[in-house]
Amino acid sequence: MFSLSKILLPVDFSELCLEAARRAVPTLAKQFNSEVTVLHVLPSYSEFSGSQMGISFSGDLVAGMKDRARQGLDSFLSEELRDVSVKRVLVEGDPARKIVEYAHAENFGLIMMPTHGYGPFRRLLLGSVTSKVLHDADCPVWTGVHLEKETSVESMALAHIVCAIDLGPHSAQTLRWASRLATEFGARLSVVHVVASLDPRTQDYYFSPEWREFLMTKAKEDIEAVQQSAGSRAEAVLEMGDVAESVSIAAKRLKADLLVIGRGAAAGAFGRFRTNAYAIIRRSLCPVVSV
Repeated sequence: MFSLSKILLPVDFSELCLEAARRAVPTLAKQFNSEVTVLHVLPSYSEFSGSQMGISFSGDLVAGMKDRARQGLDSFLSEELRDVSVKRVLVEGDPARKIVEYAHAENFGLIMMPTHGYGPFRRLLLGSVTSKVLHDADCPVWTGVHLEKETSVESMALAHIVCAIDLGPHSAQTLRWASRLATEFGARLSVVHVVASLDPRTQDYYFSPEWREFLMTKAKEDIEAVQQSAGSRAEAVLEMGDVAESVSIAAKRLKADLLVIGRGAAAGAFGRFRTNAYAIIRRSLCPVVSV
């Protein structure tokens, strides 16, 4: 049975992170009867104080900062989460590291993070804390989008979920997660795969009808194999071109309420996050879950 019994919501109290949290968190928490932990990480002011840096934070000043953070934490989304089991936690240290450590230690099923960037700048920026969490977290990470104008604070609809797969080893796991979420919400599920553009030096060969037909046929066979492994029977959509751009265009055309993408199977020296995923998140007009 698919379950999200524990959801971690790191917050910085900014207006930019409110919209997605207002709509998405209550929807998921109520559906799965989840406990939501609202986490705020205070910088470790002791690291920046001292004569060598010429900065000094008095005990009273630091205590005041902690009190204000606690007050903000206690009131954050209090109305929207009134019918949800909520735990509010204040910790101190490096935000990205503390978020990941807390998520691992408490076995969360999902981290919900905002991205940074607004309006046209959303395509250029991805907050450093969000990037590090995406890089290091073991559980799925939900990244929201920032809208240029305020929308109504109604429950988020999940009528159509789009899952983008690259046909790598992690694809079945990604599709299985998306399929189970779609089943839970009674949502339509579509699978998108992009046959990536090849080296421009092979352009004539790449665009030959025979080569295109071979690529598409092989991709369809591979998608079917992934669907069988994941226990999915979703509609398959094939695109050809730049991966991030094509996935984003397909999600927009399909009117996706949520886009699910994959990450590497394990963290390591190069991290788990794949190159195209950053670009997809920057471009996406709907929330993205990186599994």
